Amino acid sequence: MHLGTTLTQFIMEEQRRVPGATGEFSALINDIATACKMISNGVNHGGLLGVLGAAGATNVQGEEQKKMDVISNEIFLKRNEWAGHLAAMASEEMDEVYQIPAGNPRGKYLLLFDPLDGSSNIDVNVSVGSIFSILRCPGESKTEGPTPVRAFLQPGTQQVCAGYALYGPSTMLMLTTGQGVNGFTLDPNVGEFVLTHERMTIPADTNEFAINMSNYRFWETPVRRYVDECIQGKQGPRGRDFNMRWVASMVAEVHRILTRGGVFMYPMDEKLRDKGGKLRLMYEANPMSFIVEQAGGAATTGRGRILDLQPAGIHQRVPVVLGSRNEVERITGYHLETQAAA
Repeated sequence: MHLGTTLTQFIMEEQRRVPGATGEFSALINDIATACKMISNGVNHGGLLGVLGAAGATNVQGEEQKKMDVISNEIFLKRNEWAGHLAAMASEEMDEVYQIPAGNPRGKYLLLFDPLDGSSNIDVNVSVGSIFSILRCPGESKTEGPTPVRAFLQPGTQQVCAGYALYGPSTMLMLTTGQGVNGFTLDPNVGEFVLTHERMTIPADTNEFAINMSNYRFWETPVRRYVDECIQGKQGPRGRDFNMRWVASMVAEVHRILTRGGVFMYPMDEKLRDKGGKLRLMYEANPMSFIVEQAGGAATTGRGRILDLQPAGIHQRVPVVLGSRNEVERITGYHLETQAAA
């Protein structure tokens, strides 16, 4: 039996270090963890519960929803709407801000989430996950009326907490509150997340990169240059061999990078230019960038730090390059060189 530190104990101990802490944040994290446990149960049972396959609808992004997308979104909403910790929520799967139902108490935090990242993989039993981000609700928005969209439009540097749950061979919850990154593994025998990965760090150098090579013909010159150099290996300008990875699940990609290093890219390309990029700033890029930076890595759009971006909308998309610091800086440098020469 594992007698390590549980998530609840860890959060409570962190809370004691904050003068005047009320316990509201700790309770919110526990509610999020409960939602992740419930989603993990659905993912793990898959076809036994009849939750695989398409839901027969599309989300606000115009993407086909899987049944577990819909179920996971509902779990996040219902687990977090009643306790009084939140002023409002926003989901990648929903067009509008989700207001706390009338009659329920409201709190001082905002929750943004991607309820089931990588859900296109769920039918083939590949790891998927949930991503979340917590912000403080601006004072003027803590009224009895609906919380406006503008309350959510804060740069990633303002995040109070970010994390993700990975539903793989084991279920893990990775968390940062701006004091490093810690990982918790779900012990299914007792239903608790237990601290198993303390102070995770991303190596500054790596021999692995992850990108969707099928988009090569649409990439900008700096990205082609970087990938070409990696592919040339020892015979090329980098003088060493690289391995390429691609899971098509951002949670799985980032988790691998947190564990052993690497760089993940979903860069701008000609197909995406009108949309601004592929990944969502508020639900994917910001929380993952916060986690990666807290583990010693870097995260940029290719041209600038993601966490410094001022959001223009809750469903805004951006290019993403994140992971081992030296590789991210090299890719960013290639972009800036090309930009300066233009």
